[in-house]
Amino acid sequence: MDKILIADDNLQITKILSEFAKKEGFEPVAAYTGEEALELFSQESFSMILLDVMMPKKDGFEVCREIRRVSNVPIIMITARGEDFERIMGLDIGADDYIVKPFSPGEVMARVRAVLRRIDISRHDEHRCLVYDNLAISLEHASVAIAGQNIALTKKELEILWTLLSNRGKIFSRDNLLSTLWGYDYPGDNRTVDNHIKRLRAKLDLVPHPNWQIKTVWGMGYKFEGSLL
Repeated sequence: MDKILIADDNLQITKILSEFAKKEGFEPVAAYTGEEALELFSQESFSMILLDVMMPKKDGFEVCREIRRVSNVPIIMITARGEDFERIMGLDIGADDYIVKPFSPGEVMARVRAVLRRIDISRHDEHRCLVYDNLAISLEHASVAIAGQNIALTKKELEILWTLLSNRGKIFSRDNLLSTLWGYDYPGDNRTVDNHIKRLRAKLDLVPHPNWQIKTVWGMGYKFEGSLL
């Protein structure tokens, strides 16, 4: 049975989510502090993590950052706060989705199913590599190299580059990228995509690549454009 880590210092919330997780076929494991969540993560294998932002000892953002250094396990962040900058921060540091309290436990489980479906689809490409000119991407090893020089990308930066390159020439709107890579119905603006693209370009530009670029198509979105046939 797949395990799900539910990290929240509210006993009532962990109890309710645990009951709903059992109905979904998960074995729930509860943590009540950030440090306890990290300790359990280091000891057991989880298929999903529900991670509250406001926890004692270490908050959810710090826990997410530490987990992302070593794992791509799906993470849904939960918080009582609804400010856009916190949602953007959660997604930027590697969360796969974000839900705001108060919430319906059924909605949380629907988000869990949606994230796991996306992960399952992406696993079909897990052992593939993409090469274009001097650019090489490996999902299996989560690596990107330009002219043989490794480029350190975050999980989402890698996913954006893979998506654009594997659909070379296709224009992706910001909303399309959010839906494809986050599965997240983002309220308000979609600056998180622009922020990711900006950082991705800055890292890629560390090594010359005159035959290709991530191009902004004004009023439409972004695409991978190359001059080679």
